[in-house]
Amino acid sequence: MMTRELLEKREIEILSPLAAKSCQSRGRLFEEESCDTRTEFQRDRDRIIHSKAFRRLMHKTQVFLAPEGDHFRTRLTHTIEVSQIARTIARALNLNEDLTEAIALGHDLGHTPFGHNGEDVLNSIHPGGFEHNIQSLRVADVLESTASRRGMNLTLEVRDGIVNHTGPVKPFTLEGQIVKLSDRIAYINHDIDDALRSGVISIDDIPKSSLELFGHSHRERINNMVLDVVNNSDGKNEIFQSEDFKHELLKLRKFMFAHVYKSGRVKKEEDLAKVGVVIKSLYEYYLEHPEKLPSDMQEIAVRDGINEAVKDFVAGMTDRYALSNYTDLFVPKGWK
Repeated sequence: MMTRELLEKREIEILSPLAAKSCQSRGRLFEEESCDTRTEFQRDRDRIIHSKAFRRLMHKTQVFLAPEGDHFRTRLTHTIEVSQIARTIARALNLNEDLTEAIALGHDLGHTPFGHNGEDVLNSIHPGGFEHNIQSLRVADVLESTASRRGMNLTLEVRDGIVNHTGPVKPFTLEGQIVKLSDRIAYINHDIDDALRSGVISIDDIPKSSLELFGHSHRERINNMVLDVVNNSDGKNEIFQSEDFKHELLKLRKFMFAHVYKSGRVKKEEDLAKVGVVIKSLYEYYLEHPEKLPSDMQEIAVRDGINEAVKDFVAGMTDRYALSNYTDLFVPKGWK
C-alpha cells in the first residue's frame, strides 16, 4: 500500500532540492488531520476538482462570447490546458507536479461570467473593484464551504499560487511561478487557435518574427515555449524564459489584444453592451432585494456586507445562468 508517508518520502528522495515538499508545507488556515493515502497537495487538488466552482467553469466564457461552434475554449478547457502545460514543465524540472496541478486547476475559480468583459464590468461597479485572482482565493477560502469546514482550507502554497497567478507579485514556490507563466503560454496559443478557426485572423496576420521563433503550428509553438522555459529554468531558483522568447511573447500578446481580444469581429459592441446591462442589472437588483439571494449568500451578507455577497453571487454565475436569471427578472413574459 502506498501511504502518505511513503509518498512524502518519495518526494524527498526523488524531487529536486528546489521543489516544494508536501511534508514541509507551511500549513493550512485551520489545522486538520492528515490523510492516510494522499499528500497535502494531492488533497488540495482533489478538493478543487470536486468543488462547485470548478464545475461552473464549463459554462464560462474564455474569449468568444456565445460561440456557435463546438470547439471553442471555455474557462474550464483553458484551465485544463494550463494544467497540462504546467505539469509538463514541472515534470521536466523535477518539481512537485501535485502542487503545480492544484494551483493550475484552482487559478481561475473566481472568474466572472462573460470572461474578462464581465470582470471589467464588476470592477467598475463594485466598491473596491474586482480582480478574478483575488476572487479565486475568496472562493477557496470562504465560498466553497461545507457543513464541517469553512472554505476548502487549502495549503498556503496553493493559495499563494492561485492569488499570484497574475499581477506583479511572484509566487514564492517555483511551482506557482510555473503556473503563472503557463497561464500566459496557454491562453495566447489557444486563443490564436480559436481565432484562426473562426476566421478572425489568418496565419499571415501573425507577426512573422513570432512564427519564425515559436513555430507555424499550434503544437510547435507550445512545444517550443515549454522547452525554452525548461532549458532556462533548469537548476535555477526562478522560472523564466529566455529574453528572446519573453520579448516575442509580449509582442504576440499585444498583437492578440489588437486583433482578437479588442476586435469588433470577436466581440461586437452590442454584445459587450449586453454584458454590461446583464451584470449591472443583476448586481443592482440583488443589492435592492437581498432577500432574493440564496440562503448561503444571505449569510455572507450578514457577515461580510451586502455588496460583498452580491459580488460573490454574480461573479459565481455561469454565462447561461446569468442570462437566464436576467431574463426571468427583467424580460416581460407573454400573456397566457
